Amino acid sequence: MSTTLQPSSRLQSIDALRGAIMIIMALDHTRDFFHISATFFSPTDLTRTYPFLFFTRWITHFCAPVFTFTAGLGAFLWLQRGRTKTQLSTFLLTRGLWLIFLELTVMRLAYNFNFASRFPVLLLVMWELGGCMVSLALLVKLPYRLLALLSIAVIALHNLLDPINAASFASYAPVWNVIHQPGAFLVHGLVIVVGYPLVPWIAVMSAGFCFGRVFLREPARRQKIILTTGCALTAAFIILRTINLYGDPEKWSPQHSVIFTLLSFLNCTKYPPSLLYLLMTLGPALIVLARLDRHRFSIANPLIVFGRVPLFYFIAHFYLIHLLSFLTTWIRYGAQSYPILFSSTPAMGGSEKLFPADFGYPLWVVYAVWLFVVVSLYPLCRWFANIKATRTDWWLSYL
Repeated sequence: MSTTLQPSSRLQSIDALRGAIMIIMALDHTRDFFHISATFFSPTDLTRTYPFLFFTRWITHFCAPVFTFTAGLGAFLWLQRGRTKTQLSTFLLTRGLWLIFLELTVMRLAYNFNFASRFPVLLLVMWELGGCMVSLALLVKLPYRLLALLSIAVIALHNLLDPINAASFASYAPVWNVIHQPGAFLVHGLVIVVGYPLVPWIAVMSAGFCFGRVFLREPARRQKIILTTGCALTAAFIILRTINLYGDPEKWSPQHSVIFTLLSFLNCTKYPPSLLYLLMTLGPALIVLARLDRHRFSIANPLIVFGRVPLFYFIAHFYLIHLLSFLTTWIRYGAQSYPILFSSTPAMGGSEKLFPADFGYPLWVVYAVWLFVVVSLYPLCRWFANIKATRTDWWLSYL
């Protein structure tokens, strides 16, 4: 039996899952700015990493897939509150373009504390979400079943495109960078770095949109469907990864110890997200969502507070982390730190040559700063969440 969502209703489970993701996300960005190894190597480089550092990065792999998928869910639920698909398309188009604008302006300043042309323009998460929303603005016109089928097909089959290299398209290589292969290109002398090609992220968001129909069912029924789907995706990841033939361009292999063999097994490709990467993250996330859907949360619960103001939190947490890095760098290196104060770290596209060999701090400092950031942002986000809950100004939906 189906239920109808009330215009003012919100599903706390989705807010709670999104809030958990926002909290975890801050850990990775804190690591980018504070950890001593972030300047010199990737935490998933099995030749240089160690388990605790690997899992500090790995747990944050859940963030982009879950946030993109729940954005699709949110679009479906927005439609159920007395709106038409034409209204939804308009909203997705304008909000998507707004997110892309924020990536190119507000977030560029957050990454570098500088607008100088010598710094690359990074097309990261906000670009990805914006591009997906613009695409979904067109896709929502399709029948649900067709859109669901296309979404699953793209997620499952896009790794067949891995052998295609952007360089083979010559002057059109940037188009392929935007579509499927991360890379950099020049636009009027400005370096554009595409970190998040749009395929298959578009399919992840449209899959979330189609999955939204599950939330029209009675709670017990939808919880069963969500749990079953999550378990099926997780099992599919384990089976396909064990077979080691398809689903990720990087195969796992036996390592010098059991724990590092496990790390190799879990070390799936994020750029662009492989089939196995998406199964590995979305499967467990849906299992957690089914569990969260059984609970009622206080509006003061941090998961609900952060989950209701994700864009506000995202921008605020980046500026706070970078500001803390700015202050600690100035205190530690004094006037000699000027060249790196107004630059991003190498993990965010900065130059390694600018940074001292001892730049950064141990991992325990990263966790301490992360907790400080989350706790510090709670009152501000709660204040803004209350504004969004009590006012109906149209512009609030763009924040």
